[in-house]
Amino acid sequence: MTIHQLSIFIENRAGTLVNVLKLLKQSNIQIIASTIADTAEYGIYRLICSEPMRAYKELQESGVAVALSDVFAIELDDQPGRAADAIEVFSNAGIALTYMYSFLFNGKGILIFRTDDAELARKTIEDNHLSYITEGSLQKLS
Repeated sequence: MTIHQLSIFIENRAGTLVNVLKLLKQSNIQIIASTIADTAEYGIYRLICSEPMRAYKELQESGVAVALSDVFAIELDDQPGRAADAIEVFSNAGIALTYMYSFLFNGKGILIFRTDDAELARKTIEDNHLSYITEGSLQKLS
């Protein structure tokens, strides 16, 4: 029910992001979604890609500081308010989201998030019949 996400630690200076992107390009790894959160000295480049395990290995071997984590990805109808409805389900279950990002793909909203309680999030997704994306279905997105 979860998918793998890469978190790449990059310095806030010219060229560091492009170096990471070039490594992924050379490895023929497709980026599906990404976001950057920054501080004064560094950024955390979070991404979902077509082959997360291979990307993790390639980046590590190139000396890039990278972590692999499990996140949830749910699919929503592309209509105003659907994200609010989904987040309300988790909020009502007492689940806090650590972070979240989203994108549209083929007429569907994709909401990616990490939570403070993965087991409760799994149960909430199942109990509320939310449509989720699996690692296998990521290949369809790439």
